[in-house]
Amino acid sequence: MANVGSTDRIIRIVVGIILIAVALVPALAALLAGLGKWIWVLPVVGAVMIATAFMRFCPAYTLLGINTCGTK
Repeated sequence: MANVGSTDRIIRIVVGIILIAVALVPALAALLAGLGKWIWVLPVVGAVMIATAFMRFCPAYTLLGINTCGTK
């Protein structure tokens, strides 16, 4: 029951890696110092994006009736 297509997967992986890197690389984290403790939400969101890309399933898409796979 996949609902995440190929292009969507690539975007999720790239954005997920960026979110994790921004939070974990000190030079990048300094750019978002205004977020305070909320900066640690970024790697969690990044990990979820990467996980949904590899599973090809997004629960939010199911709730919203979205399917980026093209044909079923």
